[in-house]
Amino acid sequence: MNTGPSGSPKPAKRKPWGIVIGGVAVAGAFAGGLLLGMEVVDPMESDEFQTVQASNGKLIQERDRIQADFDSLEAGIAKRESEVEKRTDELDERSGELEERAEDLASQEEDVLEREKAVGTIEAEQAANSVGDGVWTVGQDISAGTYRPKESVGSSCYWAVLKSGTNGRDIASNGIPGGGRPTVTVKKGQDFESKRCGTWVKQ
Repeated sequence: MNTGPSGSPKPAKRKPWGIVIGGVAVAGAFAGGLLLGMEVVDPMESDEFQTVQASNGKLIQERDRIQADFDSLEAGIAKRESEVEKRTDELDERSGELEERAEDLASQEEDVLEREKAVGTIEAEQAANSVGDGVWTVGQDISAGTYRPKESVGSSCYWAVLKSGTNGRDIASNGIPGGGRPTVTVKKGQDFESKRCGTWVKQ
C-alpha cells in the first residue's frame, strides 16, 4: 500500500477509460467515414473476373467439341467393328461352303479315277483280246471264245474258221456278212481268218 507524507494511504489512480472509449469512438467514426466515402466494388464485375469467365467459356466449348468428336469417333469404331465381325462371319460361312465343295470335288475326282481305272482295265482287256486282219491260231495268237467286230462291218468283210494245220484248206465255217456285227466262236485246234472286217473283240 502506498502512503502519503503524513503516513495516510494514497488514493488509487483511476484509469482513463473515458479516453480509451473516446479514442475507439473516434477511430470508428473515422473508419466509417472512410467506408462511406468509398464505392464498394463487386469482384464478379471486375475486368479480371470477366476475362477469366470468358476464358473458361471457351475452354468449356472446346471441351464439348472434343467430347463430341470423341463420341463420333467411338461410334464410327463400333460400327466398323460390327461390319468387320459381320464380314468375318460371312467369310467363315463361305470358307465352310468351299471346304464342303472341295470335299465333294475330291469325292467326284475319286469316282472319276475309279471309272477311268475300270475303263482302262476294260480297254486293256479288249486290246489283249482283239484281232484284226490276218490268220490267227487259237491258243497261241488268240484265246478261245466268241468274237465280234468292234464296229459294223462293210460289204467286203470276209471271215473263216479253219482247222489248224490244213493251211486253210479245211474250212469249218465262214461268212460274208455284208454289214452289221456278226459273232464268230473259235476253239483250240482252229485258226481264225479275217479280211476287211476291222477289229474283232472277244466278248
